[in-house]
Amino acid sequence: QTRSLLGVFEEDAAAISNYINQLFQAMHRIYDAQNELSAATHLTSKLLKEYEKQRFPLGGDDEVMTSTLQQFAKVIDELSSCHAVLSTQLADAMMFPITQFKERDLKEILTLKEVFQIASNDHDAAITRYSRLSKRRENEKIKAEVTEDVYTSRKKQHQTMMHYFCALNTLQYKKKISLLEPLLGYMQAQISFFKMGSENLTEQLEEFLTNIGTSVQNVRREMDCEVENMQQTIEDLEVASDPLYLPDPDPTKFPAHRNLTRKAGYLNARNKTGLVSSSWERQFYFTQGGNLMSQARGDVAGGLVMDIDNCSVMAVDCEDRRYCFQITSFDGKKSSILQAESKKDYEEWICTINNISKQIYLSENPEEMAARVNQSALEAVTPSPSFQQRHESMRPAGQSRPPARRTSSTGSLGSDSAALSALSLDSLVAPDTPIQFDIISPVSEDLPGQAKSSGQSGRRTNPFGESGGSKSETEDSILHQLFIVRFLGSMEVKSDESPDVVYETMRQILAARAIHNVFRMTESHLLVTCDCLKLIDPQTQVTRLRFPLPNVVLCATHQENKRLFGFVLRTAGGRAESRQTSICYIFESNNEGEKICDSVGLAKQIAFHAELDRKASEKQKEIDRVKEKQQKELNKQKQIEKDLEEQSRLIAASSRSNQSSAEGQFVVLSSSQSEDSDLGEDGKKKRESEA
Repeated sequence: QTRSLLGVFEEDAAAISNYINQLFQAMHRIYDAQNELSAATHLTSKLLKEYEKQRFPLGGDDEVMTSTLQQFAKVIDELSSCHAVLSTQLADAMMFPITQFKERDLKEILTLKEVFQIASNDHDAAITRYSRLSKRRENEKIKAEVTEDVYTSRKKQHQTMMHYFCALNTLQYKKKISLLEPLLGYMQAQISFFKMGSENLTEQLEEFLTNIGTSVQNVRREMDCEVENMQQTIEDLEVASDPLYLPDPDPTKFPAHRNLTRKAGYLNARNKTGLVSSSWERQFYFTQGGNLMSQARGDVAGGLVMDIDNCSVMAVDCEDRRYCFQITSFDGKKSSILQAESKKDYEEWICTINNISKQIYLSENPEEMAARVNQSALEAVTPSPSFQQRHESMRPAGQSRPPARRTSSTGSLGSDSAALSALSLDSLVAPDTPIQFDIISPVSEDLPGQAKSSGQSGRRTNPFGESGGSKSETEDSILHQLFIVRFLGSMEVKSDESPDVVYETMRQILAARAIHNVFRMTESHLLVTCDCLKLIDPQTQVTRLRFPLPNVVLCATHQENKRLFGFVLRTAGGRAESRQTSICYIFESNNEGEKICDSVGLAKQIAFHAELDRKASEKQKEIDRVKEKQQKELNKQKQIEKDLEEQSRLIAASSRSNQSSAEGQFVVLSSSQSEDSDLGEDGKKKRESEA
């Protein structure tokens, strides 16, 4: 709007310049060509009469000015026979004011226009250099130089622009002065030189000239007052706008508004120029209802870029540039990568487009409605699994599953897919299998005796935030990846050994949606860990569905539309409780189908290696327990040997003590030997025992 208005003012200045040049030439003829004075005044009168035919964009309806100039033209036409002796007076009273306006004021406008254009080009070049700053190899010196260059060029452009606008506004007053003053001087010179008082210059004309002089002075005073006000406004704007010259202001001082449903500003758009090459173009973008518009510099109006109703927006890394995000249309056929100037604009654009894609702008109070879905917009800006840990204590303990909306996919859903292998359709999906289109969020506790289906139970936590000592099941998982998905449907399948079963399930679910006019899809956050897959409500953070990873036996992406993917879950029970059943779940993602399948495969590999490590650890612990038991037996044997050795030493010491006592009794024993011989063998043994 500013540049369009500036174009109107510049067009008006060009028209004024063109008209003043013609008027100057006419008056110059009066001064130079004394002999052609009559013809020159006649041309001046003619030009004054043609003023009302001029197409001034800002002053075409000035009837007072037109009538005044018409009156002057009439008087000048009567004075077309003036003499050449008026040359000196005409030079001072007529030529000087219009020459000053032409040589000083109009040239000032042209000079300021060139300076403004140079400053604008310098600012564009500085912004381009700033946008090319590397995010990976950040050089503080280069960043400081580029930031200072942006600050200086932006400030220079702003100051030049304000002075240029001030000069354009002042030109409207100077235009009137430059037109009226030369004419007034010319008339006064005629009066003083010819003394035409009573014949040509009546009292009525003198009164008219006096009124014109008073009007000129009033216009001058009004111009001076307006210039003073504009100068004060310029000073106030310079003080207030100083922080805004920085390309990336401090987010703590200028926080992002996340509840917007309208946004406008300059963005860098990525345009592919080849297979691997691309270029970036800076344009002005704005939202209009549910449309994203762009307008190049010099265009009269904006053009449609994309319909952003039900679109998806996400942050992306693109060519080592900062603050990039991608907008993908609802059907996935059109996408655009844009780069914002600052983090504040980056977050505001993503939040605004996310709000518009949910058609919040159609509600009675868009900002209030946007505030309720603000959390979902934040997760789209910076996808991170950290919210799972923050809200782990807020999941319900169980759920009762009300009857889901189901429909039957009969044989009229479509012909056989040509992409299937030798397996027949009946061997993949049983005929008349019900299809579930909705996800029922957990809202109540499980009833006593109600069996929970595997992977579909919520969990309710303490309302006071206490976890009760339970540890999060994903707290120790080394893999946390979050994706935004939309649930299309699920159905029971007969086989889980080939990706063809996923392709056939996709075909039947999409055909059933088209036949039954089911267009609504439930958006969720899919959290992939080493233990399970979880579908989490983006607003309440409640786990809608939980799929144990060992039960996920197959995951595949659509062969053509990479946004579609599905996986097969093997569960216990089903139609026949005596056998296992397989259920295929189909989702739509934001161009991340293959990435999600790779993430699931990586999670299963990590879980497999973790199980191998666990078994190896248990085996090692068993070996350590056997070694420890053997070591205990060996230590016990050594202790027994040590006790026997100690007992042997005590017996030897006791024997030596008994020997010394026996030598003292040798005499008594000798005297009694004769008696021993009489006692016989029994008596000897008794005596030895007593000894």
